[in-house]
Parts: sequence; C-alpha cells; structure tokens
Amino acid sequence: MILGTETHAIEVAREALDRPEQGYRIVGFVGEDPKLIGQSLINPTVLGLTSELSQIVSRYSINRIVIAIDDRRGRMPLASLMEMKLRDGLAIEESESFYERLTGRVRTQLLRPSWLIFSGSLRRVRIYRQARRLLDIAISLPGLMVSLPIMVLTAIAIKIDSRGPVLYMQKRVGEHNRIFTIMKFRSMRTDAEPDGPVWAEEDDLRITRVGRVIRKLRVDELPQFINILRGEMTIVGPRPERPEFVEQLEREVPYYSQRHLVKPGLTGWAQTRYPYGASVEDAINKLQYDLYYIKNQSLLLDAITLFETTRIVLFGRGAR
Repeated sequence: MILGTETHAIEVAREALDRPEQGYRIVGFVGEDPKLIGQSLINPTVLGLTSELSQIVSRYSINRIVIAIDDRRGRMPLASLMEMKLRDGLAIEESESFYERLTGRVRTQLLRPSWLIFSGSLRRVRIYRQARRLLDIAISLPGLMVSLPIMVLTAIAIKIDSRGPVLYMQKRVGEHNRIFTIMKFRSMRTDAEPDGPVWAEEDDLRITRVGRVIRKLRVDELPQFINILRGEMTIVGPRPERPEFVEQLEREVPYYSQRHLVKPGLTGWAQTRYPYGASVEDAINKLQYDLYYIKNQSLLLDAITLFETTRIVLFGRGAR
C-alpha cells in the first residue's frame, strides 16, 4: 500500500507496476481527500483515508507500506505506523529507498543533502576503495596485454581509413574535480569540432567508418586501461565528462558535482541502465543512476556492472 496520493506516490506506483518481476503488488493508495476514495489514480484505487490506516491494512492484508507523502509536516500518522511496525512486524519504507531499490537510480527531485551522509560507513568505504584499487590493477594490466593485438589492428585500420593521429587525447574531469587527459582511439575526423566542443548526435557525420565500428564494439575505450593503471580512473564508476560540459551541467543540474566524489570509470552503472546520452536531459537521467552507484558502491555492484557491460558489448547496444 502506498501512503500518499500526490504526484510522487503515483510515480512510485507506476515504477512498481512496470516491473512485475520485482514481485510487488500495489493494492492501493491511502490519502487525506475523501473525494478521491474509490478513484483510480493510475490502476490501483484510493482505498480510504489516513485516519483509517489500521483498519485498511487489516482489511486488505497489507504487508508493506511505502510512505510517499510530499509534505510530511503534521500529516504522518506516526502512532498508527509505530504500532503496526512494533506489534505486527509490518514493513514500513520510505518511498526514496523503495524507488532506489526498484529502479536502480536516485530520484534527484526528492534528493536531500543527508542522502549520502547517512549511507554506509567510513570504514566500509575505505576497505572497499583499497580492494577496488587492487582489482583495478588485476583487471587492467592483463586487459592491456590481452587486448594489445586488437589495439594494434585498430591503430592500423584508423591510419588506413583517415588522416590524423591514432590516439585522441582529451581533457576530462576526474575525482575531486581534478583534470586529467583521457586516452581513446580516434573515431572522428580531425576537424570534428572547429568551433569548440559539441554534444554527439545520432548518426553523427563526424564519425569515420572505422570509428563507427570501434565505438559500437567499445574498442575505442581500450587505451583507458593506461588511465586506470595511472590511478586517474577505475574499472567501474561514473563516466568522466569534458570540463566544458561539466561547467554547463553543474549550473543546470542539481547535485551534478556529486559525481566527482569518486573516480570516473571505464564503465559505469549508468552506462548499463541508460542508453548513450548526449544532452542535458540525458545527463539528468544518467545522474540518477550515477548517484545510486555512489551511494551503494560495493564489489558486488561492480561485478554486476561488469557483467552487464560485457552483455552490452556482445550485443552492441547503446553506442553512438
């Protein structure tokens, strides 16, 4: 049951209904407006009023309540919720945490400054970062050696296909806003940006024939194993963005700077959950996944991300 009948409550219900494989059945909503009782907000109906919460829970055999009230001051039935939790063992959950677990992203519109402060422990984060650095070296060093024949063939193909350097060096924003130089195989013409940085487009005409292939296969990213060995990047993390775009996005997108709390990655949770993004709107959507990763980062989440990345590369989804 969802406690609340406003926009956020409806959005949470919609996300749950779109994911039946998660195993949740939305029985209905409970709110404060008598006129809404019996009405369908999306598919489930409004079952009754907040003042009738205990009776509604008993009548419909509810085992989980998701609290999705936008303004909670003076509107939370704290006594009823406390009684049901302690007496009946009812699961009561904040809509934000339910939404995160359901979608794998953080809803930035409801983000509070405390969202990261109270997540995890400093000791766990330190141990994780030490283990991840060892993992970075253990993956990137063999990865560099194994992919060397592929990189040699890619370099030859680039030279044959178009004039210009094989490698493309570009400034990116890393951990704590430090600028570093990322290494990629060149996939665009050398005159691709005569007037300065621009977002990539669908079927971008600046991309060379070889560039289109290596982007689809993610081969253009292989030189970044060197960035990882240098400690500038990690295997899994938010993808690094160009300083010019970061400056724009930090002005327009709340909490965008939080992406730089961690090292950028060769691949990331956002890359496995959202198609290639090349606009401010895409950056907002991808930020929700990046923030989820930053809040919940663990070796298990890294392993899932690597598995999903491998699957995406094999099927060639999401490249531009």
